[in-house]
Amino acid sequence: MEVRIGESWRKRLEGEFEKPYFQELTKFVEEEYASGVVYPDSKNIFRAFELAPFEEVKVVILGQDPYHGPNQAIGLSFAVEEGITLPPSLRNIYKEIESDTGKKPLASGDLSRWAAQGVLLLNATLTVRAASPGSHHGKGWEEFTDAVIRVLSEEREHLVFILWGNYARTKGAHIDRTKHLVIESAHPSPFSARNGFFGSRPFSVANTYLFEKGKSAIEWR
Repeated sequence: MEVRIGESWRKRLEGEFEKPYFQELTKFVEEEYASGVVYPDSKNIFRAFELAPFEEVKVVILGQDPYHGPNQAIGLSFAVEEGITLPPSLRNIYKEIESDTGKKPLASGDLSRWAAQGVLLLNATLTVRAASPGSHHGKGWEEFTDAVIRVLSEEREHLVFILWGNYARTKGAHIDRTKHLVIESAHPSPFSARNGFFGSRPFSVANTYLFEKGKSAIEWR
């Protein structure tokens, strides 16, 4: 598994790449790609880090694992390829953006436009076997992404971490809440969106915080 990750991230995470768990994870992922269909495309496994260098991150939106259907996962949490029908969770995210900000999001589900502004769209698990959600859980990705969250928390200040759903909230244990804003609510999935996601206004809350800390707001469209 080629770790395509920019120098700003590499110098902070290189210690993780040398640990036994990451060596075992690399072997597992390579075998999975060699033996069947795995998402995202291998060149996009670390795309979130490529598009949002360490020093430029302002917001982290944490997902669980990549979409497990064809032509969807692009290495950015909740995002799908250009021209693909929006999955239900992303559709609800767009509804909340419009309700929260008064602006209708662009039709495209490719959220690289957010990443370019410093939004790290991070999945807890960076790969998944086709048609098998959760198939790469417990293989080492969670330890790696915990390290990502930890180094952001320790070395940066005034970031916004958006945690939707109980799974994402467990990752919040690695965030220093005296230095950063943590926004938590129900997951945007149709099964839970009406239990606290709709009306939570995470996008305007994030932008207000960034503005107060002297940072430019995110254009969520």
